[in-house]
Amino acid sequence: MFDALHFDFMRNALAAGLLTSIICGIIGTLVVVNRIVFLSGGIAHAAYGGIGLAFYFGLPYLPTTIGFSLAASMLMAAISHAAKHRVDTIIGAVWAFGMAVGIILIDLSPGYNVDLMSYLFGSILTVPRSDLLIMLAVGGAMLILVVYYYQDLLAMSYDEEFARIRGVPVVGLYFGLIGMLAVAIVLVIRVVGLILVIALLTMPPFIVEKYAKSLGQMMLGSSLLGAAFTVVGLWLSYLYNLTSGASIIVVASVVFLLSLLFDQAWSRFRKRGAVSVTTDKDT
Repeated sequence: MFDALHFDFMRNALAAGLLTSIICGIIGTLVVVNRIVFLSGGIAHAAYGGIGLAFYFGLPYLPTTIGFSLAASMLMAAISHAAKHRVDTIIGAVWAFGMAVGIILIDLSPGYNVDLMSYLFGSILTVPRSDLLIMLAVGGAMLILVVYYYQDLLAMSYDEEFARIRGVPVVGLYFGLIGMLAVAIVLVIRVVGLILVIALLTMPPFIVEKYAKSLGQMMLGSSLLGAAFTVVGLWLSYLYNLTSGASIIVVASVVFLLSLLFDQAWSRFRKRGAVSVTTDKDT
């Protein structure tokens, strides 16, 4: 792995992966505790419409995709508040529409069509230094916002009614969270792709949630775990000539599965221990 760091593209890839881990650790924690994973998937797939828009009209990829994703995410957020009983159907429709529009626009783009796979499954080895600076700036801004609104986000995430009683602007905070989620997804698409981004957003927080004692600890633990997945995935991709984004997600998935198996085994062990203690007391 250290030999690979002699190459500029590998150093950029490692930096992009670590920044992605921090962004996903912070925003992914809020996604998991607020139970908006499906909405996140809708935003991720709808973002492909922004990618197609950028290439069809020759616009800058990042601002165009962020703008399109923000518009789609605000629509989804409004729908999730106004018609909760239909939210899954409508988000699914927006999800499909965004993907379809993106694919059609890329098909119609003149000249060389961008490789579809690079945005579906990521291309972390081609992340330029300019994108790293943008990720650093946006990630820093997100961290500042989350720290500033930490208590309000905590109240909204675990007890929305209590948050309203306290005077927390729940609706505005929710829309702000969805907006940050949309921006985070667009930034991460270049690294792991829009199909795999939800895995990196949700698996580390889910694993850490059982051991964290606070929302802040969950964010920190998720970021560190995501960084570990990134380093190991990059090393495996370099060693065996594999797709980097997919390798990172496979590592995360294996750890996720092992954590589920460990939780089940530990639960059974505790139940057997409780039964044996009860039996000893009865005798």
